[in-house]
Amino acid sequence: MFSRLAFVDLETTGANATVDRITEIGVVLVDENGIHEWSRLIQPQARIPVFIEKLTGITNAMVADAPLFEIVAEELLTLLHGYLFIAHNARFDYGFLKNEFKRSGLTFQPAVLCSVKLSRALFPEYQHHNLDSLIERFGLTVKARHRALGDAQLIHQFWQQIHLSQDVNLITDTVQKLIARSSLPSNIDRSLIDELPESPGVYLFYGENDLPLYIGKSINIKQRVLSHFSADHSHGKEMSLSQQLRRFDWIETAGELGALLLEAKLIKAMQPIHNRRLRRNNGLCAWQLQQQTEHLRPVLVWANDLDFGVQDNLHGLYHNQRDAQKALRSIADQNQLCLSVLGLEKITKGRPCFARQLAKCKGACIGEEAPLNHAARLVMAMNKLKLASWPYPGIVGIKEGGDVHLIDHWCYLGTAKNAAEVDDLLLSSQPVFDRDTYMILSKALKKPRQLVHVDRQPAYR
Repeated sequence: MFSRLAFVDLETTGANATVDRITEIGVVLVDENGIHEWSRLIQPQARIPVFIEKLTGITNAMVADAPLFEIVAEELLTLLHGYLFIAHNARFDYGFLKNEFKRSGLTFQPAVLCSVKLSRALFPEYQHHNLDSLIERFGLTVKARHRALGDAQLIHQFWQQIHLSQDVNLITDTVQKLIARSSLPSNIDRSLIDELPESPGVYLFYGENDLPLYIGKSINIKQRVLSHFSADHSHGKEMSLSQQLRRFDWIETAGELGALLLEAKLIKAMQPIHNRRLRRNNGLCAWQLQQQTEHLRPVLVWANDLDFGVQDNLHGLYHNQRDAQKALRSIADQNQLCLSVLGLEKITKGRPCFARQLAKCKGACIGEEAPLNHAARLVMAMNKLKLASWPYPGIVGIKEGGDVHLIDHWCYLGTAKNAAEVDDLLLSSQPVFDRDTYMILSKALKKPRQLVHVDRQPAYR
């Protein structure tokens, strides 16, 4: 799979890729034609600090007549095209080259592999994975330490050594996981991947004109974002998303609960086109048991008309009337309830409902089952779907790490990090019942949680 490899090392005037400049480039190319080396001193257009001169041996005099990067840019870009870019602490080397190519009006977006991360993944028993540690551990041959080509040769030697001691399938799988960018969209700057945190949170994908495409959550943002673009997802929804993607952003949270709540909130607010299921909330409805004449009946009620957060007699949560009626028909079938009494079938008075004709109704429609008995069986069946009542006298804060999630009768008000932010949320937030938030919280509150009771009136207590 990895037949064309470029082992790269740079020497620079400092550590800041946007301010400092390259003084030397060393490349070891490995492909079907064998091994080829390429090296150039570069005029950095800035002075090399004395301590770097002493470290690398590259002096200001040595680079005075060297070519500017823009002179070798086309040659280097052609040289590296189609090769897996491998460097030790690859973010450093790739960052410098990306900025230099950008100054030259060229785009540089190779697949990048960090040999430090590769060493950590393959040899987790060792604490240190810098180049000097690898030299000592594997007995690498040092020709010119702290010179670009010499260090590129050391990275190549490390690659050769791991193939002597590790299973090739393990190496291949590890490398694939580390690069995980075989189908990264062309509009995405690969350097942003390195900035993705490996922590809980929400990520947001945007298309043309900053149109929200998709919002997702994960306990590991980086891993989840990369999974969208791995080779085994290059079809269907993922391919469509990849083609439309122009940029992405992310918001870190203290934990999984915060990520779940924020995702549900942002999807409702931003309506991303690929989050069809979680976008829906306008037609939210539930069954409410009401006594009508002699029978207890389920009546469909709507979140727009009732405050679902404080209602005590609601059963099921549905996106629309069709889903609600389908669910009620299923309940009736499973419990031999009368469709006519439930309001799902209109019949002439005194005539049996269709289910009764099939012996799937106990006859409440024609008086063969007493209304009280039918009502009791209906209550028992519907209780399985009953929404939990809010178990607290008012607003509570759920602590998660350094965050506090404010919840008011199943409604998510927001997340605060301090007392001032709590006060702001209490003043500005209005409870809005949301099915997905209810499902998240009803499940989350079954687990032990550190709760804080909050007065509706600031300040925070």
